[in-house]
Amino acid sequence: MLQTVWVSSPRSWALQESRSHRQGKKRCWKCRFVRTIIRHPCRRHAPKRSRKERMLRKIQICLCFCFVSGILYEISLLSSCVFSYLPMAQHYLTPEQVLNLGKSIIFLETTERLEPPPLVSCSVESAARIYQDRPIILFMRGLTNETALDMNTSYTAFSLLSSMKNVFIFPLQMETVFQETPLLQWYNQVVPEQEKNWVHVSSDASRLALIWKYGGIYMDTDVISIRPIPQHSFLAAQKSRFSSNGIFGFPARHKFVWDCMENFVLKYNGNIWGNQGPFLMTRMLKTLCNLTDFQGTEDHSCQNISFLNPQRFYPIPYPAWSRYYQVWDKSPSFNHSYALHLWNFMNRNRKVVVAGSNTLAEKLYKTYCPTTYEGLIQNAKHRDLPGQED
Repeated sequence: MLQTVWVSSPRSWALQESRSHRQGKKRCWKCRFVRTIIRHPCRRHAPKRSRKERMLRKIQICLCFCFVSGILYEISLLSSCVFSYLPMAQHYLTPEQVLNLGKSIIFLETTERLEPPPLVSCSVESAARIYQDRPIILFMRGLTNETALDMNTSYTAFSLLSSMKNVFIFPLQMETVFQETPLLQWYNQVVPEQEKNWVHVSSDASRLALIWKYGGIYMDTDVISIRPIPQHSFLAAQKSRFSSNGIFGFPARHKFVWDCMENFVLKYNGNIWGNQGPFLMTRMLKTLCNLTDFQGTEDHSCQNISFLNPQRFYPIPYPAWSRYYQVWDKSPSFNHSYALHLWNFMNRNRKVVVAGSNTLAEKLYKTYCPTTYEGLIQNAKHRDLPGQED
């Protein structure tokens, strides 16, 4: 008589003989395989089973197979291969499940709007194309658990982004995000309605908490990715001796990010724009290193934190932000850049990408977020139809 001991995979079954059988004769080696039980039973050592017993045996084998298949399916949901075949509309992973996969690219929308504008869509799409093996997450403040279940709506950007297999759109629930961080007490005490820069301050806080808890890369929603970032612990220099917080990356539970959260609360002043953002990152970096000027395209290093050259993300500095919306005689190659920050805070949505305008921004859309660009073309055609002026 044989009994099943363990299962290692759907194709690998290991069987072990019972103690009473081991004490007897061991001349039937075929009895160690399931196929022998099903197809070629060993009559010399295995008594002939009744029809009912044979049926029960087959049912047991089927149940075992189903059980193992279920386990493998659950494992696949928590592995990187999930992105190769599960579009967003077909699975219901929670933010924690996706974030725990590690190496996420995180975007935040801290306004209440539910229709991401084209630049936001382009930022998320370009990241999804450049980082195809990583989860791309857009957290939206205006989204609730109820609206999250109904995203195949009239919102064009939802339909576009959710069709990309590694893009996830989740509600931004700040109280949950700030749990187990120094920011929770601050959040419980602050009055958003009295805050001058609440949209920016809440975004500054949320990005720190998410990166500290789960690790990965944070990007502003006006950053267009053009090639992968090779560093894992980095800050982006906006200029010499000054750090941006529009894009940065760290492993989970990194001490620098924790120290930033503590300083955020200790020196909080919501009336000064950037005090909890780029100024925070800069003053915390200065406590670790003596920052020097960049001489060329080299990167600096500060206690295992890469301080990346301004050319990596800010080849066009903020005073010249409008150049993205101008026509260039010869478009720059951006050979030294990983991504491009389009300075939407300076733009304030005054300038937009227009199909056929031949601006630098339009060329970036065509190259790095073609689906978003195709949507611009379709919307332009729709507006040009008779009776669509309104």
